Amino acid sequence: MENNLPDVQNQKDTRNIFIDKVGISDLVYPIIVLDKENNYQNTIGKINMYVDLPEDFRGTHMSRFVEVLNDHRGKMTVQNMEKILDDMRNHLKAKTAHFEVEFDYFVLRKAPVSKIESYTPYKAKFLCKKNDDFDFILEVDVPVQTLCPCSKEISDYGAHNQRARANISIRMNRIVWIEDLINIAESSASTPLFTLLKREDEKYITENSYNNPKFVEDVVRDISMKLEKDERIRWYSVKVTSYESIHTHNAYACHERWKR
Repeated sequence: MENNLPDVQNQKDTRNIFIDKVGISDLVYPIIVLDKENNYQNTIGKINMYVDLPEDFRGTHMSRFVEVLNDHRGKMTVQNMEKILDDMRNHLKAKTAHFEVEFDYFVLRKAPVSKIESYTPYKAKFLCKKNDDFDFILEVDVPVQTLCPCSKEISDYGAHNQRARANISIRMNRIVWIEDLINIAESSASTPLFTLLKREDEKYITENSYNNPKFVEDVVRDISMKLEKDERIRWYSVKVTSYESIHTHNAYACHERWKR
């Protein structure tokens, strides 16, 4: 029946305007991602899929994006991202394909003293592009805590501290696990955050952060130094935002670099 219906998208367009990206956005879809400890993790992805559109075609076939996704059954790994992009290019007769997926990633962690376990959620993204070359960016957003060195230095009692977020994006030569970037971010802040803590854990974290004050500049530089030493990584971007507890604004720092 579908073959007998008019294909409006394939109608000729005479406005002579090439479209860089056309497709679907914010598609919520069940996905499977690699997990360093447990091989795989099931989660929910928010997906964007785009291709370029030549100037002489009126539209693209939106249903084909979901068909490609269904063919891969939601499996999202570094290894099969290029195949998904190739399938998008072939099915939609495009030169360039873009695929973006954002998802929650959970790591089972032990509290520092009580060792009680709980899941900590993180945000992760895959940002992929394929034309003549394949480009893959892994992005991880890590909640941490910062304690202000200036506040500690000038105050007779305590120092102000607050939640912060460390955002790390990388291009890699070989696989870098999401957990690797989480560990780098958390070890560079005043202290990590946990979902479940007992009193002895709260005492430890409070005292540990006081003994490890960090500006956002410190966190960005410490993360960058660790990424710089990692031979698996060829490009990185680090962004840190501190949600200041005594100011009406946030503190922010960023560093981006291609490695030689």
